[in-house]
Amino acid sequence: MTINVPGLVSIVTFYLLILVVGIWAGWKNRGKGSQGGTEQVMLAGRDMGTFVGILTMTATWVGGGYVIGSAEGAFTSGVVWCQAPFGFGLSLIVAGLFFANPMRSAGYHTMLDPFQEKYGAKIGGLLFLPALCGEILWSSAILSALGSTLSVILGLDNTISVVVSAAVAMLYTLFGGLHSVAYTDVVQVFCIAIGLTICVPFAWTHKAVDTKALTIAGAWEGVIEIYNVGVYIENYLLIVIGGIPWQVYFQRVLACRTPKQAQTISYLAGLGAILLAAPPIFLGVIARVTDWNAATHGTINVTVEEHGKMILPLMLQFLTPPWVSFIGLGAISAAVMSSADSSILSSSSMFARNIYQAIFFTDASERHVLRVMWVAIVIVAALASLMALTVNSIYGLFLLSADLVYVLLFPQLLLILYWNEYCNSYGCIASFLTGFLFRILGGEPLIGLPAILAYPFYDRNLGQLFPFKTMSMIISLMSHVIVSLSSRWIFLNNWLPPSWDLLQCFDCPVNCTAVGSIHQSVTVATISQLSDPRRKSHDGSINAQHQNLDMGRMYIPRPKLRRNSAHGIYRRPDSLSTSSQREPRNH
Repeated sequence: MTINVPGLVSIVTFYLLILVVGIWAGWKNRGKGSQGGTEQVMLAGRDMGTFVGILTMTATWVGGGYVIGSAEGAFTSGVVWCQAPFGFGLSLIVAGLFFANPMRSAGYHTMLDPFQEKYGAKIGGLLFLPALCGEILWSSAILSALGSTLSVILGLDNTISVVVSAAVAMLYTLFGGLHSVAYTDVVQVFCIAIGLTICVPFAWTHKAVDTKALTIAGAWEGVIEIYNVGVYIENYLLIVIGGIPWQVYFQRVLACRTPKQAQTISYLAGLGAILLAAPPIFLGVIARVTDWNAATHGTINVTVEEHGKMILPLMLQFLTPPWVSFIGLGAISAAVMSSADSSILSSSSMFARNIYQAIFFTDASERHVLRVMWVAIVIVAALASLMALTVNSIYGLFLLSADLVYVLLFPQLLLILYWNEYCNSYGCIASFLTGFLFRILGGEPLIGLPAILAYPFYDRNLGQLFPFKTMSMIISLMSHVIVSLSSRWIFLNNWLPPSWDLLQCFDCPVNCTAVGSIHQSVTVATISQLSDPRRKSHDGSINAQHQNLDMGRMYIPRPKLRRNSAHGIYRRPDSLSTSSQREPRNH
């Protein structure tokens, strides 16, 4: 396959456009970066406007994987099985209703902050694993989409295309933080909307397209077999709910000026994501009724199995005039590159802040943490490339990435925000292990993992027909609740001695004593407050960790507290204990 020189020129032009916009945005905010440090790089100084916020959140989901995967789903299985676009759009709306407000109101920096604030740096850092896997798989879908596009334009092998795509995305991400990413996302949205919309009428009127065939029942809708009803419903639950606990989403929520603005942006971005899925889905439908032998003049034997993931680039190349295909292919390439940096930046931000700084180097400077982020960007890009080369279906990567987050991370996020008082580290670990175990036992054909446990309705040819992923998520949720309540009851009622409290969740941390009575309270330096001791607390007061809520008594300070480095809190030495009844700490 020869190199398409005009196509190469178009993609280079769009790359340069995105690059110039990114550099301009970084240059425009260069003074703010020197003052705000990591908060400027990660969260754009929490000063993101509504217009830019809506477009960057929309563009975060409507990337190359979203666009090409939507066309792939419509082409291979019909519109009814193209679940990701509608599911992820609805996911943004649900996230805005229930999760954007509490996260932004608390003033966190990353999605993992509430976990480390509650369970300590190390236990909370455990949840970095499913979050990282989800982000890498999402990045893999994006890079795979760009790789297939470049293979069509340049005639390169898909492996070479993915590696080149990863290098481009990595270099662009290293240019700057969220300011650059947000402004390039604005360009991405317009490229997708204009570029693909222009392509639709030209593809529709191509002589190789049999538009009359669309009037035949089942020609474009797709079919849901009765044995697939459970799987179909579970897929939507997995996408809608599993699309919530993503750092790439909360990074934009936390960058908003107010919680109300974060909710508004989420609602409108959800609607925008659904609307922008229309052109690629329509192009996928057209591909189902195209005579590809006539369209390609016999040069390519297009099949669902072999060319499903490349169907959109093939349509733009063979069903539209050259100048239209250049616009469409360039728009897709620019969109993919702009989306890739969002995902890579999110995962590297979590690593630098919640793992490197929070666990290993708590005294690291802002400049030090930023350098670690640069190294993490390179590593994440390499891992995403590896996954993009080992999984064939972009649509499958969509579902697999949401799968891990759905089963392992959503129950944790739900409970930490709405059941915080009763959560503890024992429940967190139990939830993680049980959810992971039941999910892995069900197997995963996309990565060649066999099914060890045959759930009800299991079929050797069709695989798991029982909604075992949702069952695994519910088991994970209930495990957290049961273990947290049980451990709380056991230790608070002294059914087990303090030495058995290995995670020290119920040790008695006291920092002051009232005259005539024992007053016990906890001093917890949260992850967010450690980064800025002047930061306001949730109720608007300054330095809230040193406040005393009972102002009607005089308090005598206790002796100096001993820091428990494993959990990042302070507790009283055991020799000073004055009460036989132990109270739960914040874990």
